Amino acid sequence: MTRYKCECGKEKDLAKATIVLIDGKWVAKEALCECGLYMDSKPTEGMPSLKRTEPSLSKKNDRLWKDTKEKFLN
Repeated sequence: MTRYKCECGKEKDLAKATIVLIDGKWVAKEALCECGLYMDSKPTEGMPSLKRTEPSLSKKNDRLWKDTKEKFLN
């Protein structure tokens, strides 16, 4: 979920947002505050940080490529 904050101090968490161009500014349509302003969010706030931990992505597994290359060349 992304956390949207308004200038008046109110906050809203949205799981989905539709980005639209209103008055020359890109805003989330669902982030309209009760005061009439569109709420804003920071890109890192509420965004998950994913870390891939698969062994095939490790630099220590370079031998996998070497073994495969040897099989094809022999």
